[in-house]
Amino acid sequence: MCGIAGFYHPYGDYTTEMQRWKDILSDMNRVLKHRGPDDEGTFLSPLCGLAHVRLKIIDLLTGHQPMIKKEPGRECAIIFNGEIYNMKELKEELLTEGTDFSTASDTEVILAGYMRHGTNYVEKLNGIFAIALWDSASGEIHLFRDRLGVKPLFYILREDTLVFSSELKGLFTYPGVEPILDQNGLCEIFALGPAKSYGKGVFKNVQELLPGHSLSYGPGGLKTRAYWRLESCPHEDSFPETVEKTAWLLEDAVTKQMLSDIPISTFLSGGVDSSLITAICANKLKKEGKLLNTFSFDFINNHQYFQANSFQPSEDRPYVEQMVAFSHTNHLFLECSNEQQLNYLYKAVEARDLPCMADVESSMLYFCEQVKQYNTVTLTGECADEIFGGYPWFHSEKAFQTAAFPWSVDMDFRSALLTQDLQASLPLEEYAHAAYEKTIRETPLLPGESPTEKRRREIAWLNLRWFMVTLLDRMDRTSMYNGLEARVPFADHRIVEYVFNVPWEMKCPNGIVKGLLRHAGEKHLPKDILWRRKSPYPKTYDPAYETLLGSRLREVIATPNAPIRTLLDTQKVHAFLDSPSDYGRPWYGQLMAGPQMIAYLLQINYWLEKYRIRLV
Repeated sequence: MCGIAGFYHPYGDYTTEMQRWKDILSDMNRVLKHRGPDDEGTFLSPLCGLAHVRLKIIDLLTGHQPMIKKEPGRECAIIFNGEIYNMKELKEELLTEGTDFSTASDTEVILAGYMRHGTNYVEKLNGIFAIALWDSASGEIHLFRDRLGVKPLFYILREDTLVFSSELKGLFTYPGVEPILDQNGLCEIFALGPAKSYGKGVFKNVQELLPGHSLSYGPGGLKTRAYWRLESCPHEDSFPETVEKTAWLLEDAVTKQMLSDIPISTFLSGGVDSSLITAICANKLKKEGKLLNTFSFDFINNHQYFQANSFQPSEDRPYVEQMVAFSHTNHLFLECSNEQQLNYLYKAVEARDLPCMADVESSMLYFCEQVKQYNTVTLTGECADEIFGGYPWFHSEKAFQTAAFPWSVDMDFRSALLTQDLQASLPLEEYAHAAYEKTIRETPLLPGESPTEKRRREIAWLNLRWFMVTLLDRMDRTSMYNGLEARVPFADHRIVEYVFNVPWEMKCPNGIVKGLLRHAGEKHLPKDILWRRKSPYPKTYDPAYETLLGSRLREVIATPNAPIRTLLDTQKVHAFLDSPSDYGRPWYGQLMAGPQMIAYLLQINYWLEKYRIRLV
């Protein structure tokens, strides 16, 4: 896993001030170094500059990037962030076609495949990736992003120059590219955050290459295209056949994603998703005489304050202990303190380049830092709930009846603390509703479905396009900020394509949440784990954490030059801090309520200050 960045101009000549442009590429590598602490490289041609930092996982000795291949009259260079899980099969195909290889890396497979087959070769890749590829023959640069957007890729077109980067911070190293926030950007933060519109980079004029898309830029201009789309189609398998195929897809995806030249690990919460991945990995490694490292997360003394509720019906630890005994893993229980998750709120902003999921993100950042001390590759259970219908809003009558994002219905609380002028000038509800309606219009519907099934498909599509992407962004930034590669087997596009079209009565047989997945995992897990009710990512229940947050925000709004003061009504903020627990409903997802709003405001203030953001 790595970080990529660069720039391109169809009529430029970067060799006229070669040292200056090399220094800019070095700056791009410097700000992305956390993504690839093991190696780095740059490439500069008259029209194009490429920068790459590398985390060594596959082909430790000869996988240096940028990678260059030449043939008569043509030079191609590539930088690549990600993993190609079917690289062995693709390499065998290319070898039979006469391709010669000088490395054992998946990077060379992509480059060789492109040089032989062109941009359509991306359709053969099974993996997670963000790719930039320069071709001297056409004078074009090509960008590619994986089908579900597991790996990030941002870009901006400035005076005919294309600047791109794995992370937003990489763009701001290029001369003249500034972090500017306009009204749309403020709406992204306050109406949609911690989510963001797909295709947008929040900052003015910054865009994100959409998942499943490629971008080509050259003398003929810039064009993007979708090389993959999720489609609706009739499901013709019986329930037993559906269970069998789902089980095969899952096991194949996990097995493929174990590809690594260094030891792997898994996150283990004791829920069905992470337990399935852990069981498959542990069983495979056991046959090789190896022991799997597993990690679980919680908060110091959380058991003293935990109270079961509809969102979190049970604590994780007893189920983790059962899974460790069942799969015979080498397990480490990791815990985070109130002070650590508070202080890591700011690091989480630096990792995401945006205000994010508050302590849900800061604690994950801390945990990833701890895991990195033991392993560099880990597999997680992310995305199963979005794909198999695990969240409450898949089953909620209100979600079926409300034309809004089901995880973020209450807009009043989002604007309640803003100044009166800002409330009047920002069309928060209109902005959120327009984003929602745009996604609804794009839903790949199946003709002839009942209104209920049509709405169910819309909710599934909303989850794939929004909620899942937010969690994938969280996972990428929190892991890669620490030089840890997190893989997500459930996000294998074959699983998504298949399960998206499975009828609800098969996904949720007899009303059992994620029943299809549970039936598919019967040979891998003990019954107590397999049929455990869903419990989301843990959060602290210690009231002292809320007190710490309140004290910190009071300090901020008492600081005359704190940038967030221009956005907030300080009297309303003080009133809220006097009784934040009065707001108990989540305003985003299942876990972000009153305390997380305080944390989110702290992140916004830090973000505005740290990035020296100019409001226009």
